[in-house]
Amino acid sequence: MAYVDGFVAAVPDVRKQEFIEHAEIIGKVFIEHGAIECVECWGDEVPEGEITSFPRAVQKKDDETIVFSWVLWPDKATRDAGMKKTIDDPRAQPDVAPMPFDGKRMLIGGFEQIVKS
Repeated sequence: MAYVDGFVAAVPDVRKQEFIEHAEIIGKVFIEHGAIECVECWGDEVPEGEITSFPRAVQKKDDETIVFSWVLWPDKATRDAGMKKTIDDPRAQPDVAPMPFDGKRMLIGGFEQIVKS
């Protein structure tokens, strides 16, 4: 079954275009190293929860927007190999493709797909 890497981050509104350009570059790298697809979503309706929420989880500031992203892999073995290749790829290095947001506040997780509707 497929494997998914998921990401949630807060991106400064003024850096939206920079984020898009960064995502396009990194997305191509993931695809070249075995990913099936990469999806980047710019928050539209992301409410602040009373106890927990995406904004609270990433300590969103007033001038930021939540992004929700995922990379779909055919399986975990392909993901493990592809992620290593992506991390080692010169196009993905911080000095070449710096993240246009605070990576310390980003949520990252790997998930085994268990249901597909």
